[in-house]
Amino acid sequence: MYRIDTLLKQDKKLFHTSDLALLWQIKIPNTLYTTIKRYVQKGILSRIHKGFYSTVPIEKLNPVELGIGCLHNFAYLSTESILQENGVIFQTSDYITLVSNTSKKFTVGAYSYLVRKMKDEFLYQSVGVIERDSIRAATLERAVVDLLYFNPSFHFDNRKIINWKSVKKIQKEVFSL
Repeated sequence: MYRIDTLLKQDKKLFHTSDLALLWQIKIPNTLYTTIKRYVQKGILSRIHKGFYSTVPIEKLNPVELGIGCLHNFAYLSTESILQENGVIFQTSDYITLVSNTSKKFTVGAYSYLVRKMKDEFLYQSVGVIERDSIRAATLERAVVDLLYFNPSFHFDNRKIINWKSVKKIQKEVFSL
């Protein structure tokens, strides 16, 4: 089977260089980089940044999936993005907010990301983290717990829709070691 067939038959649209090496079973770095370079020149792959590529234009990608892919670490959508989506906070954020084991701000295309660092022992607790359209995201209550972890005095505009019993339960499960 040709490399292009293997690539385009994937459900996944985002690839790091190491993903392409595994997919195409290429062990020689020069062969890999030459193949990638040719596919970029032909428009089969789009370069998002060094070592990160897509088979579709950046505008057609899910912005959360793109941000998590750029991080190349475990991460999930949380804090302000989830709270704004659920009507808990009214102010709009210029960032898509993620929680991971690193802290950074970055922009890819038209999307800006704010990534907050959480200690590993709390980050990998799956309580209140669900999978939505193949993307990990916090539930409303987990997003509240996460935001209180980063900013204990945060002001919530619409406190009534938060299930505070669930918040306390998640806090106990996530932070009691």
